Amino acid sequence: MGSTRKGKVKSRAKSAVEKVKIESMREGAGISAVILDYGEVLCHRPAEEEFERMAKMFGADKQLFPALWNKNRGAYDRGDITAEVYWNTLAEDAGARIDRAQLEQVCKWDIEMWGRPNLEMVEWLRQLRGSRFKTALLSNMHPEMIVYLRENFDWLEVFDFMTFSAEVRLIKPDRAIYEHTLKGLGVMAGETLFVDDREINVSAARKLGIRAVRFQSAAQLRKDLKEIGFPILPL
Repeated sequence: MGSTRKGKVKSRAKSAVEKVKIESMREGAGISAVILDYGEVLCHRPAEEEFERMAKMFGADKQLFPALWNKNRGAYDRGDITAEVYWNTLAEDAGARIDRAQLEQVCKWDIEMWGRPNLEMVEWLRQLRGSRFKTALLSNMHPEMIVYLRENFDWLEVFDFMTFSAEVRLIKPDRAIYEHTLKGLGVMAGETLFVDDREINVSAARKLGIRAVRFQSAAQLRKDLKEIGFPILPL
């Protein structure tokens, strides 16, 4: 019994030391909140074959299709146009037409290909919350995808605040959407870390004074965070 009590005391002491260590490192890095992008950060990038099957539906060259897909994506993610308008406009740009069944199919494909969470990054998110960092999601995302996430990903509850572009009618890299997220978290730009896969979004965050890192892989993120003295690293 005495040995068991000593073990428990030792475990609690070790836990307390770890907490003090994390607090000390947090103060050293000067960061108290982390804002994460969704696409290609918290979820995996769609496979080339997924874009290719879309290209085939529209009769478009697979090399040219990404540009067609991206042309009006901002308006769609901001909530300015509906899914029907977005996909029919894409069809017109490709010199094609799609019927109702094809529209429903391509909408389904679009959600599926952005619906595979990066579990390594989700676990890092949980680590952040467990270490008392404030956390927020900041994503350019159309309404249908937002509904899908809320219905299927219970880990969204880990976030203290979430900003979806279609709900605030703003998209990155608009300065206002970052300010909206900072206000929602109740933090200053200088005490915030932002992780996004697009350089244009990272640059916009830095102009506001946010510490921003471009995400390319969990291994690369781990290296970059270690360099700035951030205490919680992706496994």
